Amino acid sequence: QVQLVESGGGLVQAGGSLRLSCAASGSIFTINDASWSRQAPGKQRELVAGITRGGTTNYADSVRGRFTISRDNAKNTVYLQMNSLKPEDTAVYYCNADLVMPITKVTFNSWGQGTQVTVSS
Repeated sequence: QVQLVESGGGLVQAGGSLRLSCAASGSIFTINDASWSRQAPGKQRELVAGITRGGTTNYADSVRGRFTISRDNAKNTVYLQMNSLKPEDTAVYYCNADLVMPITKVTFNSWGQGTQVTVSS
């Protein structure tokens, strides 16, 4: 079964950087629109950044200027570069994407299992 797998989370001090990656575990044709969301303890999941297949991006106000979403279509991978991290960025980060299957070109939406990002003060 095809699913998204995130990696790159961890513990970092305030002001530091992390790079998250999101890749499909099985064989897919391509990834269309994709996004990163996060959920902190006791809070609702919030959209952090999104990117279209063509590369158009959008960001939450809280991360604009510090985070950068990007993609490598050849590798079917989406990234989230996080700089100038703050303690309030601490959360589980989830990747979400529309995956296009080979041959049939059927498209379905998929969420990854999440990766923990902890920023210490």
